[in-house]
Formats: sequence, structure tokens, C-alpha cells
Amino acid sequence: MTNRILAKLAYGSRYDRVPWAQRVYVRPGERLIREAQWRRLTGRAPIMSRAAYERLRPLGEIEEFLDCMMCGESRQQPLFEPTGGKGWRYHVVRCPACGFLYRNPNVRPERLGDLYSTGYSTFLTGKYAANRQRRYDLTMKAMSPVFDEGKERRLLDFGSGVGLFLELAERRGFDAYGVDLSPESVAQANERLSRARTYFGAPEEVPEIAAGGFDVITLWSVLAHLPRPLEDFQRFRSLLAPGGVLLILTVNARSLLLKAYGSKWSGFTKNHLMFYSPQTVRTLLARTGFAGVAFAHHYGDTIEAGTTRLSPAHAARLRRSVEASDGGNMMRVLAFADEEAIGRWGRGPLTVHRLHD
Repeated sequence: MTNRILAKLAYGSRYDRVPWAQRVYVRPGERLIREAQWRRLTGRAPIMSRAAYERLRPLGEIEEFLDCMMCGESRQQPLFEPTGGKGWRYHVVRCPACGFLYRNPNVRPERLGDLYSTGYSTFLTGKYAANRQRRYDLTMKAMSPVFDEGKERRLLDFGSGVGLFLELAERRGFDAYGVDLSPESVAQANERLSRARTYFGAPEEVPEIAAGGFDVITLWSVLAHLPRPLEDFQRFRSLLAPGGVLLILTVNARSLLLKAYGSKWSGFTKNHLMFYSPQTVRTLLARTGFAGVAFAHHYGDTIEAGTTRLSPAHAARLRRSVEASDGGNMMRVLAFADEEAIGRWGRGPLTVHRLHD
């Protein structure tokens, strides 16, 4: 039986008004069941050498085999085989040393542009874009006061797509720039924007961006797309001004939805390469020179926006479960460049974790 049928038998229709992505957090006992399911999977899945793993997998034209990017471990624990429309398929392994999840074989950095060369801007402006700006607003609110006032502050949106976030950054007064690997998206973004500008290519190829001095860098649903995250984050750190911060929104590889749906998890999309949990994000930031990190729980866009109303009991259970387990299916992260950034932006409801204590 499918998970959906089993849930219907167990719970009836009492949770039909709860969005599907929140039901694993709301239905009694399900969080513990999914956590046990994950422990069983990772405890039983085989662990093999990279050489043994390579013998099992064909290597595509734009692909390469990797060791773990977070800790260097070469052993592999194969877990998932996501598939999707138009025949895409890839393999996801877990690092048995640090728990990092990543696609293996992965895409070679010099071929990353192949994933975005044509048609990607159409995806970004279609169904995908319908609620993007609401998500951006909700995340900026959760990270207040970082985004409350942009006057005389420089902002870089890395992976800026068709400029949906840069449009909001303009309205808040930021001196805003963007960079993207899709030429179609860059062209559409610059048609949309009035003061902000976005560029095609890498940050070091654009003089206006390579000069650095940014107060804020944003990565909206970009982190999972980076084939060399350590190199990229070292660059981001160098581009930040003293007191600067970096915002990440990405899928959460500690999510109960991953543990419930496995290869059918919504975070396994065609162009995603690596999948981070709060722990592996900490590792990435610590290794690339950031001073601290804070996380904001994600309860679901429609619930936070008030367009989906839960009963008081369901709402309370959702909050307790998200806060006690994984922080939500999406991970919202604020990284602090230095102690000055922690002192300036680390107050309020966010709890700052220093990375080098």
C-alpha cells in the first residue's frame, strides 16, 4: 500500500484540510514513525568503497564521481534514485561519516550551464513563480531586521533567475545586483527591473560584482544547485563587507518529508545536486570562514501567510513538531561573516550559533 492509503486507513479524513507537506508534522505519532523509518533505512543500506560504487553506475557525458564535499569521506551509502518527467534520473548517496546527501555521479562544474542554457526561464516564470515573492517576503520577515531597510546597502542575489527577488530588493531601497547562468533569465530580469541589474556568468567575471563590499548576499533555492560549494562559499565570504550576512533558502535534507517519501521527496528535482541539513550547512559555513549561523523554522508558506488556517490544536502540534524535529521541509539560514555581523544582526528572536567556539 502507498503511504497515502496507509495514512487514510490510520487517520481517516481528519487531516484533509492540513496541507500535505504539513501532515507528517500534525498527525499524532507520525514524526516518531518517520524518524524510526529513517534510522532503519540508514542502518540497513550497504556502505561501499567509491571504487565498488563506480562499478555499479554508468557515467554520463557531463558527470563525474565525487567523494563527500563536506568531510572528504570516499565511502558511499546508496539510498535513493529520484526520477521525473522527460526521463531524468539520478542517484543519491549518503556520506556514512558525516551524513551529507549528494547526487553521485554529479555534474561537472564546467558543464553546469548545460542545465540552464535553454527553457529554464520559462520554468521560472510559469507555475514555479506563482508564489515566489510571497516566500521571499515571509523569509525576509523571519530574518528581520536584516531586510527591513536597504538604503545605502549593497545586495547581491546569486542565482537571480528572472529577477523576482531583485524586484523586491529594489522596493526596499537596496543597491541590488544579480548574477545567473541562464542568459534568457538575465535578459528577462533586466526588462523587469528599474534600478537593479543582473548579469550573466560568474561573480568574478563581472567587475561590478567582483569588487565585493556587499552587505547582503542571497541564495534563494540555489544552494542545492552548486557543484563546488566550498569554493563558492569562500568566494561569497570574500565578497561580503565587514558586518555582512548571507541568506540561504534551500530544501532541508533532515525533513520528515524526505524520511516519509524517499526518492519521491519534493526536494529531489532535476537540477538539484546536493542536499543539506542544518548540521551540514554548519560544516560548510565553518569551513569557509563564516563566524556564526542562525536558523528560522519553516511551518509552510500558506500557513505563515494566513491563507491556510489550521485548528488551534493542529497549529500547536505543527509548531511543536517542526521545532522538535527538523525545522521544516525548507531550511532558512542566516550566515554571519564576522563578529561585527553577529553584533549588528544577531539580536531578536533568532538564536546565533558561533561556528568556531
